[in-house]
Amino acid sequence: MLYLHGMGHFHPGNIISNQFLVDLDIGTSHEWIEERVGIRNRRTVLDLDYIRKTKNADFRAAYEARQYKNAQMAALAARQALERAGLKKEDIGMVVAGSSSPDNIAPAESSAVAAELDIEVPCLDMNSACSSFGMQINFLSKMNPETLPPYVLVVDSESLTKSVNYADRSAAVLFGDGSAAAVVSTKVPSHAVFCGCCYDSRPSAWEKVGINHAWRFYQDGHAVQGFAIRTTTEGVRKLQRDFASGADRFLFIGHQANLSMLKTVCERTGIPLENCWYNVDQFGNVGCVGAPSILSSRWEQLRRGDRIAMSIVGAGLSWAHIMLKVEAAA
Repeated sequence: MLYLHGMGHFHPGNIISNQFLVDLDIGTSHEWIEERVGIRNRRTVLDLDYIRKTKNADFRAAYEARQYKNAQMAALAARQALERAGLKKEDIGMVVAGSSSPDNIAPAESSAVAAELDIEVPCLDMNSACSSFGMQINFLSKMNPETLPPYVLVVDSESLTKSVNYADRSAAVLFGDGSAAAVVSTKVPSHAVFCGCCYDSRPSAWEKVGINHAWRFYQDGHAVQGFAIRTTTEGVRKLQRDFASGADRFLFIGHQANLSMLKTVCERTGIPLENCWYNVDQFGNVGCVGAPSILSSRWEQLRRGDRIAMSIVGAGLSWAHIMLKVEAAA
């Protein structure tokens, strides 16, 4: 088990609306986007005028043009998580980070986050693309409590828009940027606990989706969509069998790839749409930040008796399923 003490999130202020994309004249429309992915807005670390002028044709230039570094966004989310947990940065004994779009190949991005927070603690990255948060929770929950400090900071940060070609409508409509953070413990109890954790991968399909050596996003959309629906459905059904009977509310948070995928999973598992928490319509696909940012944004709405099924898929191909049991109000 892994106790959850606080959550935080951050999204940059620059909004890529559907109308913004239509005005780029890349062959899309609001109706086309709504029908296919159900996204209306996304957030970006890039200046909107920069995207208009360049359509982000030079991905290396995007690194210089970005207004936030991943570590800066992660630190903003971490500070909110610490405040909600009632802790100080000095209470953190370890930082674990992940990203589909790291700012550097080396060192670990967790080191940059810890430096941004001005703390000197052990740091490591645990990255499985969009499923990173689920993998991080899985691994930490299975570790011997005596091997970990009392409090661990888990942070995920994505600046996916710096890898998007805004002349390509298939990618331009999907992605957004942001960060999420969680303060967890294997030792100190809290009002909420992660349990029922499992994970897996299908390495034979690793080339189906990713960001290549030129920092360009690519995917086999049809294959990845089918994989995401099947795997998420299977994971939610398992969590339903194990935990739904004891729930006052059984809620579902999935990977925020697109709204149609989430709706299909709800239909197949019998979960009412109002019990599916999502933000993909307003923030787009924010990679590994999507699912934990929703949990953070709903932090004040958690109540005793909630059972929150998180089923998260990603490149690799990889997936992780986790259950959050809420035993008292935050």
